[in-house]
Amino acid sequence: MIQRSIYSAIERISKVYPVIALTGPRQSGKTTLLKNLFSDYQYISLENPDERAFASDDPNGFLDKYDNRVIFDEVQRVPELFSYIQTKVDNSGLMGQYILSGSQNFLMMKSITQSLAGRVALFKLLPFDFGELKSANLLPEDYDEAIVKGSYPALYIRDIPVSSYYSNYIETYIERDINELLNVRDLKQFRSFLKLCAGKVGQQLSLNSLSNDAGISVPTVSSWLSILESSYVIYQLPPFFKNFNKRLVKSPKLYFYDTGLASFLLGEKKAENIALSPFKGALFENFVINEYMKQNQHLQLNQDFYYWRDSNGNEVDLMVSNGNGFDIVEIKATKTITNALFKGLDNLANVADDTIKRKILVYGGEDSQTRTNYQVWSWKDIKSEF
Repeated sequence: MIQRSIYSAIERISKVYPVIALTGPRQSGKTTLLKNLFSDYQYISLENPDERAFASDDPNGFLDKYDNRVIFDEVQRVPELFSYIQTKVDNSGLMGQYILSGSQNFLMMKSITQSLAGRVALFKLLPFDFGELKSANLLPEDYDEAIVKGSYPALYIRDIPVSSYYSNYIETYIERDINELLNVRDLKQFRSFLKLCAGKVGQQLSLNSLSNDAGISVPTVSSWLSILESSYVIYQLPPFFKNFNKRLVKSPKLYFYDTGLASFLLGEKKAENIALSPFKGALFENFVINEYMKQNQHLQLNQDFYYWRDSNGNEVDLMVSNGNGFDIVEIKATKTITNALFKGLDNLANVADDTIKRKILVYGGEDSQTRTNYQVWSWKDIKSEF
């Protein structure tokens, strides 16, 4: 088993909270992680219709049977169970009594905030980060291959063709989640929408533009985006506009949690095609920002992420905040370093003054460098900690 970066944090916190909740995309390795970390716990999947019916019809009897040291997987399938879990942990005073896991963030978080606030520690497990892949000697040598393959564990643990995996992932998981929450009648139209979203990777999000391109209403666009976010398919990167300059853009940018899925939807199914793809820069940008997101969640860094763009078109791809200042990050797929690559970093540093702690260029080459005014990192050497 590949050791997950989040392992020690969950183990530590389970000793001081009665409930641990782990969310993340389907197939990101949640069940494997929990079964290994809590090997002495009972494991109950609420995807099982018999267990689900028992929990729904007789929650008291269900929790009398499973009263301590239990993992409930896909627990969002029985939302009424959360209130009964609250009563159980309040009465017992036990730490680590229940471990909850689920891949539908909207339903799970709604139930947690209503019933388990203050009693639960939340964790998010994303697909493999670079450190995890490096530790197992599985990180691809070239970023083209890493982008197309993506980071889902099954692709590295089992010999599954990439196209087959993502085709089945869309049919088996994404479309099921969408139908459970929205009952989408036209799956063909939804697939077209999903492909349109992939084509917007790294771009400022416009609901009107997506509405016109997809031939659906703006409220439908908003609803579909919300469900894709709660299912860990896409996320939005907000702009930074609190200070520095009032003439800043205020639209978020759209990214996919996994570049393998985005590449598949764009028809970029082979690593050798990425070099000439019109989406190369956007996919590489998405790829690098994903690594920052993964390290933030897996290492519990509690950082906030933004991008910066002013009305004159000056832009920095990523701002990383931990409350004491910012790392600002320019992301370029090129393997050649030139002075022009630092222009955006300097533009932002000039208006942000001493709030900038590090100016970082992440690029597609192999060599990392420490320069007088900049950190230059190979994509393989991203370090999200300050």
